[in-house]
Amino acid sequence: MVRPLVALLLLGALVAAQDKYTTKFDSVNLDDILNNDRLLNKYAQCLLDADDRNCTPDAKELKKAIPDALTNECAKCSEKQKEGAQKVVDFLIDNRPAQWKELEAKYDPSGEYRKRYDDRIKKLKS
Repeated sequence: MVRPLVALLLLGALVAAQDKYTTKFDSVNLDDILNNDRLLNKYAQCLLDADDRNCTPDAKELKKAIPDALTNECAKCSEKQKEGAQKVVDFLIDNRPAQWKELEAKYDPSGEYRKRYDDRIKKLKS
């Protein structure tokens, strides 16, 4: 009877793991990217391009996750990913407004997500 229980627990762990985004890129230093024009532009180019040929593996993973994360309020994000997303958004809005507008036009053309998250962002900042 122990083996079926172990198999059930392993299956449960696998299913739970699929409900989250990969954390294998969580060690990427966001400050290094945000403070390096060349790196930041490379990430932005990847996110804005229609294909993935200019993407690093971590940028490709990010590009794949963004639509789902926006739709589901980052439900599959780890706490570190949520904090990192907020840091990047704040940086882009404050320091790279033109780049932010391009990304916003691609990932939120109707403004739906901006409306959904604006109040929450204001509360977090106050």
